[in-house]
Amino acid sequence: MSYAIIGFGKIGQALAHAFARKNLDVTVASRRPPEALAPQARAIGPTVVAKSLREALEADTIILAVPFGEHREVAKALPSWKGKTIIDAMNALLPPEELDGLPSSAFVAKAFTGAKLVKGFNHLIAATLAADPIVEGGHRVVFLSGDDEDAIAPVMALAKQLGFAPVKLGKLNEGGALVHARGRVWGQLIFQDLFKKEQ
Repeated sequence: MSYAIIGFGKIGQALAHAFARKNLDVTVASRRPPEALAPQARAIGPTVVAKSLREALEADTIILAVPFGEHREVAKALPSWKGKTIIDAMNALLPPEELDGLPSSAFVAKAFTGAKLVKGFNHLIAATLAADPIVEGGHRVVFLSGDDEDAIAPVMALAKQLGFAPVKLGKLNEGGALVHARGRVWGQLIFQDLFKKEQ
């Protein structure tokens, strides 16, 4: 399984730290050329490699960490997203009517035709996400939701590999609504920094 993080702002870098901590290979890309990201990527760890967007999108699992408004640009980079899993780590600060009344991830899913989409890693601030998720024997919780049950299992496995305790919330418009931001309305679980004792 290969992984890429698209977007190398605070959240993208926080996730890159999580991969580096476990010596897991991950490609990072953004609108900027790979040369511009390379020094920062190298500083995070040897398993974090900056590549062009096109090269990064060859990964099986792609974590979207771009500003919400840019996800459509990323979606245009491939004619079909069949076989890919997209992890939506973005939060939409748009009013619900601009999202056709959908949860933001369901709105994002429409742009990535053929992909399996899982909402995850979006409810914590970057500094918390970047910190070691194992504290005093407990594992920091990350919430995952999605309309495709099969897609959630590998993302749960990745979260565990990174040292987090994944908690499944069900479908995007059901439990997933607890971690959605829309307009000025934040889901009740956003910013909740929770721990589980056992993995």
